[in-house]
Amino acid sequence: MTMTPVSSPVIDSGSPIRVLIAEDEAHLGTILEQFMTARGFYVRIVRDGRSALEQLQQEAFDVALLDVVMPELDGLEVLRLVRERPLPPEIIVITGNGTIETAMAALKLGAYDCLSKPYRMAEIDALVRRAWEKRMLVREHRYAQELRHRDVPTPLVTQFAPLRAVLDMVGKFTESPLPVLVSGATGTGKRTIARHLHGGRASAAFVEVDCANYDDDQQVIQIFGDPTSLEPTLGALELASRGTLLLRHVETLGPRAQAGLLAALDAGKFHLTADKRRVPTDARIVATTSRDLGALASAGRFDEVLLHRLGALRVALPTLRDRRIDIPMLAEHILERSAGTRGCTIDTDALLALDAYAWPGNVRELELVLERAAFHAEHGIIPARSLGLAASAMELPAASSGGAVPPAATVEAPSLSELERRHIAEVLERCGWHQGRAAEQLGISPKTLYRKIREYGFKRPSGRNS
Repeated sequence: MTMTPVSSPVIDSGSPIRVLIAEDEAHLGTILEQFMTARGFYVRIVRDGRSALEQLQQEAFDVALLDVVMPELDGLEVLRLVRERPLPPEIIVITGNGTIETAMAALKLGAYDCLSKPYRMAEIDALVRRAWEKRMLVREHRYAQELRHRDVPTPLVTQFAPLRAVLDMVGKFTESPLPVLVSGATGTGKRTIARHLHGGRASAAFVEVDCANYDDDQQVIQIFGDPTSLEPTLGALELASRGTLLLRHVETLGPRAQAGLLAALDAGKFHLTADKRRVPTDARIVATTSRDLGALASAGRFDEVLLHRLGALRVALPTLRDRRIDIPMLAEHILERSAGTRGCTIDTDALLALDAYAWPGNVRELELVLERAAFHAEHGIIPARSLGLAASAMELPAASSGGAVPPAATVEAPSLSELERRHIAEVLERCGWHQGRAAEQLGISPKTLYRKIREYGFKRPSGRNS
């Protein structure tokens, strides 16, 4: 069973509004620069059109104020050249004569507005902020489009029966509007599951916020937005309207963010102070965590009611250690699909080393290990020594005779059947020789497991019942 996720940019409130002023009248330019700096803008000033064009090519600006009449290049020519760039700044053209022809030419070339001299400073201030708001909407729309359609090849492949059951359950959850809480250790595929859950809303945005990157106040801004700041932004909950909002590391949500999210889920809408709009909460919430949220709630560090709301549907992912049966297939799949590893094969001693390793980073770590080893592979074959796995993290199972198996680096390359034998022995031991549970973990039928036990000559330890 294979599922493929989409990764996406993270919504960020950014830095102060960045403004370029291109004004050849030195006195007027200086006054404008000082005024806008005092109002909290990031300001650069140039005195001619060519310098304006060079500055816009070297540095990202949100808004540019371009005088029409300037040395080297006039403002309209700079506007024409700048608008050809992807996601250009909003341009406000300033003219000394204020003719209709100049204004029409500027607007036709894509200017946000055209302003005539003399002007009031407050007028410039308001116009720049409105231009910035438009650029934010364009940027956020582009982000939303990117979040819908970007795809990266990180499939979740398994023949492990418990995980197959989880994936079947996820398929049933896809069309539900209820929030889903996905738990699992780092690298187990929580984002992959979230992206698959978005499948029923694929025509809308998939928006991701990593809560661990922000403090409580910033989390509130990221999720709900802030229309009152110098840089008004839409929150991820609104950007994900009718789509999916992925809240990664949800356990790091602070008290304000928790309270706001719970209120929004309960009311089905939210609004911010000084914002008259009521924004519907119609995004599907998927929260992921590697922590025990129940324990955090008991300790008073996570709102218990919010936990129940976010966990209306729940998905728990196993570690790679628990699904070692998948390692050969995962390794083969990674080597086949990754551009950096395509064409490489893995020899048997390396496969044994992969099976023996503890995998604290789970599937994500497996990918990195194989990509690194493939880079150093000779003749396209990956041996155990090129994996770079720490011997201290090896977890080789005991052989059926009870003797310890030495680390992979000191073992002659075993056969695949020997690798299978050791894996089955480990699972049987871990399950206390309960053959039903062992068969389930191995992803095979009890009848097949019984046949394997006879084939490999395993003897049940005394006092163990099936």
